[in-house]
Amino acid sequence: MSRQALVGNISAMLSDAGFAVSDRIAVRPKSFDLAARRGEDVLLVKVLANVDAFDAATGMEMRRLGHYLNATPLVLALRTRDEDLKPGVVYFRHGVPAISPDTAVDMFVEGVPPLIYAAPGGLYVDIDGDVLHDAREERDWSLGRLASELGVSRRTVSKYEDGMNASVEVAAQLEEVFDEPLSSPVDVLDGADDLAEEDTSEPPEHDPDDEAIVTVLTRVGYDVHPTERAPFKTVSEDEDPTESLLTGHSSFTRTAKKRAEIMSSLGAITRMQSVYVVDGRAGGRECVDDTALIERSELEDVEDADDLRDLIQGRVDREPESA
Repeated sequence: MSRQALVGNISAMLSDAGFAVSDRIAVRPKSFDLAARRGEDVLLVKVLANVDAFDAATGMEMRRLGHYLNATPLVLALRTRDEDLKPGVVYFRHGVPAISPDTAVDMFVEGVPPLIYAAPGGLYVDIDGDVLHDAREERDWSLGRLASELGVSRRTVSKYEDGMNASVEVAAQLEEVFDEPLSSPVDVLDGADDLAEEDTSEPPEHDPDDEAIVTVLTRVGYDVHPTERAPFKTVSEDEDPTESLLTGHSSFTRTAKKRAEIMSSLGAITRMQSVYVVDGRAGGRECVDDTALIERSELEDVEDADDLRDLIQGRVDREPESA
């Protein structure tokens, strides 16, 4: 299966699961292929045939974007090395969770979360320590009795009850002994904040060509974050998340128009306004879909945030002109 077909299949699956899905990101560079929203859950999805092609720079960018856009970065891949990704298992690559399409179907369509995650040394399960403790006490078993049943030390059983993970084999033994589920699901969707906290690297620097634009956005109150592998140049955060901006910048070319279209689609998913700052003239256009086109000279005349919002709103409220 071609990668393009795989992306199409993933997009269709997410739609079937009730997600609103963005257009496929068909410009380079790109750290993710799709964005999707269901309720308050937002995904940034990278689709790969082989998860080993996912590099550290892409992982870093996806984690940052996940933080800025309040989204969960996620890799969907078919295999690693010479074997398929196991169903029901969450892998991690450079701090980003990675799952197979089958696991994604279980998660998003069937509502069955994964219970197993891969880590150095094998496959593991998070044991619910409180449930294990209660199950042991209901049987009036000592730590030593349970340790003997499992073939481990008393100290190890105590650690399981304190929240230490267990191998898949031990987890299966525990559930067989007590005849009840003791495993906690792997929390994929709510892990965006934890993943962002792991990123201690320096953020990328602003493109020198964008300095004048960054200066204006900063002056009117935005925190401006540059990107390296996204269809937009910056994410400009406002105290009110609904006022945050996805910002592009270049001359108005065919590629710029394509980027503006993609930015509009991503803005709908992330609930952010998209703005494209144009060097020179915008060919008489005021917007591309819901991306406002603002000539650089107009932006430099902006005095405050309300001024900018009014300028943007005036563009996207009007009917777009034909190409």
